Amino acid sequence: MGFSNTIYNSIFKRTSTMALAIVASAFFFERTFDLATETFFDKYNEGKLWKHIKDKYE
Repeated sequence: MGFSNTIYNSIFKRTSTMALAIVASAFFFERTFDLATETFFDKYNEGKLWKHIKDKYE
């Protein structure tokens, strides 16, 4: 119960800190998800994208 009480008292007790925690976590989740999907897309399309083949045509 100690960890739950600590989280409640530090984040969820006041609406302003809860809103700030939600905004901050949404920002970090969005950034992480964006980087992960971009990396997956680049790996999946290796050799098909312009940044991979532009040396052949310049």
